[in-house]
Amino acid sequence: MTEDYKPTDNAIAERVNGILKTEVIYRERRFKNIQEASERIASFIGFYNEKRPHASIGMKVPSKVHTENSKQLRMW
Repeated sequence: MTEDYKPTDNAIAERVNGILKTEVIYRERRFKNIQEASERIASFIGFYNEKRPHASIGMKVPSKVHTENSKQLRMW
């Protein structure tokens, strides 16, 4: 994700990658094939954006915050 491989260069992307690994990849058995892995990861991305509350945006879901017109309170 970063040119010189420092996680602090793109902390938000690194955080999302970490969440994906801990909540999906490390918890499940090995995927049968790339298709199964792609489908499971795509499903998690939908959950992450549509249903999973985020502490950094006031326990709201990203899709709702994205469509709000008011000023957002960022907690990071």
